[in-house]
Amino acid sequence: MNVYDFDRTIYYPDCTVDFAIWLMNRRPHLWLTFCPGALINYIRCETGKLPRAVMIRKFLTILRQTDDFDRDIERFWDSREKNISEWYLKQKKPDDLILSASPSCVIAPIAKRLGVNYAATEYDRETGVFTDNLMYGKGKARYIIDNDFPVIENFYSDDLSDTPIALCALKAHLVTCKAQKVEDWPHLDADTLRTVRRKINSGWTIHI
Repeated sequence: MNVYDFDRTIYYPDCTVDFAIWLMNRRPHLWLTFCPGALINYIRCETGKLPRAVMIRKFLTILRQTDDFDRDIERFWDSREKNISEWYLKQKKPDDLILSASPSCVIAPIAKRLGVNYAATEYDRETGVFTDNLMYGKGKARYIIDNDFPVIENFYSDDLSDTPIALCALKAHLVTCKAQKVEDWPHLDADTLRTVRRKINSGWTIHI
């Protein structure tokens, strides 16, 4: 079994941000009513004034700014499916597993189109809350271990925060250059480990 991160790994850029922009372009008033607040929350997060999980939850309220989400997400993927990396499509297998921090409601339609399995962050659009921990960092490794999956032959990600699950695979690969270049996972020297610890402890994982 091969396991893949999604955003910036087999798809570029981030699909949730991409969907938000797509939606705002079709509902221009959202550039005034949603975008300024999202930008302020991002700046507050980057300066340590707002927990990252809270920033993400506030950003995901964009998923409620549509009269028909199911219709719009399919239209979005109609226009964005072409962004799936060619290298991935050439090696795709039916037992592939996508693990993504993006909301399940955004990932599910494209996973169905690709014909592969997936697990993503569970977010309730009606209540605006997470119903499970973010599928990020240690959360991905925990998901694999808790569900007793078969051996991971290859793991692919663009982010060192996924080192916990990379260590669960027989071989791990780092994806760079806007999801176009695949190379071996970096050697975990002291500097790399410090980066990994910082990313894993960046506040993405929430407890409910």
